[in-house]
Amino acid sequence: MSVKEKILQQLAENPVIIYMKGVPSAPECGFSAKTVAILNQTKIPYAYVNVLQAPFIREKLPSISKWPTYPQVFINGELIGGADIVEAMHNDGSLLPKLQAAVKPAEDSAPSQTITHSEVEALILAEYPGAKIAIEGQGCDLNITVVSDLFAEQPMIKQHQGVMATLSEPLASGRLHAVTLKTHTAAAWAALQPAANPGLLQIQI
Repeated sequence: MSVKEKILQQLAENPVIIYMKGVPSAPECGFSAKTVAILNQTKIPYAYVNVLQAPFIREKLPSISKWPTYPQVFINGELIGGADIVEAMHNDGSLLPKLQAAVKPAEDSAPSQTITHSEVEALILAEYPGAKIAIEGQGCDLNITVVSDLFAEQPMIKQHQGVMATLSEPLASGRLHAVTLKTHTAAAWAALQPAANPGLLQIQI
């Protein structure tokens, strides 16, 4: 592996890396000391290369980064700069968010592993426009009630099959594990509702 390939590998494998003189616990120049002190304040983990012990990297890196001096701080393979720029970013508040974004675990940005109520509702409405939908439960196990006149003259098994077909993708992917389903036409749903007591009067407060 060439020196350039080694440097590019280091940049690819480390979200935050500093090429410095010395090590973070014992910097060997004032600029490196200032830079690692700022990085340490952020509490963000970072990798480092002591260029005093890697003369070939010390010689080659400036031709890659187009930056002649040390230290050099890279975030996600992009040169941020040296001590003065890192200090300026720290002072204006732009450094920490950039570091946090670089080391944020990949799983944090992955799609949700469970389906949301709004997603379920959208899938059902795509096939049953105008339906009234009530969803209870959390995570992968949901209780779903669908009221639609499109169920008219369909046996219950057909009603359930139709609704479950709209949820085939989240069920297959595991984002939805179990569904307790109730389906009604509008008339059937209305018949299930308790009748209002005419002897009661609501008092407006």
